[in-house]
Amino acid sequence: MNNSDICCFFAYSDTPAFRRSVDALRSCREVKAVYLCAAGDAADIPGCTLWHASLYETDTLRRMAREVQEGFLLIALPGMEFLPSGHLCSRLLAVAGDTGAPLVYTDSWRDEEGRRTPHPRIDCHEGSLRDDFDLGTLLFLRADTFLSAVSEMDISYRYAALYDLRLRLSRRGALFHLREMLYGERPLLRQAGERQFDYVDPRNRAVQIEMERACTRHLQAVGAWLPPVQRVVEYEKGDFPVDVSVVIPVYNRVRSIADAVRSAAAQQGDFSYNIIVVDNHSTDGTTSALQALAGEIPQLLHLIPEAEGLGIGGCWNYAVNHPACGRFAVQLDSDDLYKDAHVLSRIVETFRRERCAMVVGSYELTDWNLHLLPPGLIDHREWTPENGHNNALRINGLGAPRAFYTPLLRACPFPDVSYGEDYAVALRLSRTYPIGRIYESLYLCRRWEGNSDAALDTERINRNNAYKDSLRAMELAARRQMNHETR
Repeated sequence: MNNSDICCFFAYSDTPAFRRSVDALRSCREVKAVYLCAAGDAADIPGCTLWHASLYETDTLRRMAREVQEGFLLIALPGMEFLPSGHLCSRLLAVAGDTGAPLVYTDSWRDEEGRRTPHPRIDCHEGSLRDDFDLGTLLFLRADTFLSAVSEMDISYRYAALYDLRLRLSRRGALFHLREMLYGERPLLRQAGERQFDYVDPRNRAVQIEMERACTRHLQAVGAWLPPVQRVVEYEKGDFPVDVSVVIPVYNRVRSIADAVRSAAAQQGDFSYNIIVVDNHSTDGTTSALQALAGEIPQLLHLIPEAEGLGIGGCWNYAVNHPACGRFAVQLDSDDLYKDAHVLSRIVETFRRERCAMVVGSYELTDWNLHLLPPGLIDHREWTPENGHNNALRINGLGAPRAFYTPLLRACPFPDVSYGEDYAVALRLSRTYPIGRIYESLYLCRRWEGNSDAALDTERINRNNAYKDSLRAMELAARRQMNHETR
């Protein structure tokens, strides 16, 4: 082999389309060898080497390192059939040579149900700590940096090897995102959207433990790991009008707002509470519905801010800084419901017992008629008191409902956005204070055709993910600075 040779390592899918993909790459003069990694029994493809191995295992990466001493590796991940363009290899070689990047990934086409649509991706930077970051099906790696990274792998993972590899490569140089569609993809294994809750599916607990371990070691390597939080919150004895405020930002939810408010109004316990609904200038009848509810439910405070165009975070800030806000502020989305009449009681008990800055519960997905949807209870048990504040940088959310100690929320306000605003505050608070957790279901999160999580397109998903990655990058910088100041 020489410095422009390519060895291909593919997760093997025994289908005619996959065979066409392999044949297309084998015809490239730069490709010198093709290895097929099969999880079980599979038929040989002439001219290829068949391995019974998984690309997610560290032992497979070590085996790959023994086969490739120079040049480049092209890795095809599981889950997609792919169709390379005729100039894929030559273009990847040119870009890798120009940038010196340890890993190059590209945009692609997506072929679903006979429709071919662009599938752009986002830049991968130090804040892109999610183990489900979308690099695409095809990854192009320099052999020298690959060998260096693999040589340092001192833990043998069954599931987290590629994630571990990506983090190690990122410490050797910036991964390069080529904004060109050099191949097509066709999903093999699942329908669109099913990956959203993989990381909290209880069947994947062993995977999550490995991913957390790999991420924790990376944070230690880059100086952003924090020891377990010891500081407890001293709740002020100052005057609050009530113990708890349920905060409901709403815009154009006439169909669901009454259900949400009644769910809050049914709460019972040895505490006082109110319901603060911030009506963000609704135009569909929500305002009239809330005015009628206010005459019926004495705990309800219907607020309309003077400013228009606030994000969800801005609505939260408006509620939290209102004189009527209680000592603890508890989230309820305008689509959703509390599980029963004792949700606030459980949350208040947790605050009192654990002296924490924030309490996060567990929830179940339902359809509009409250029929349960997969994957069942979402309890985020990946959170532990010892390492949850570090692992929070890897996962995409902490759970629901979320509740906050109001003075801290006033001091650390939400960003005025409508996605990730709660994640930003949770990262900031977890840096310094303990976070309380309740692992039993408290909340019914309704999925229906009109809510904010329904049928997001690729552009919206990318924008949301890029924003959360930027939050992680800011948090990494802040935690490094904390560690530097305490030396």
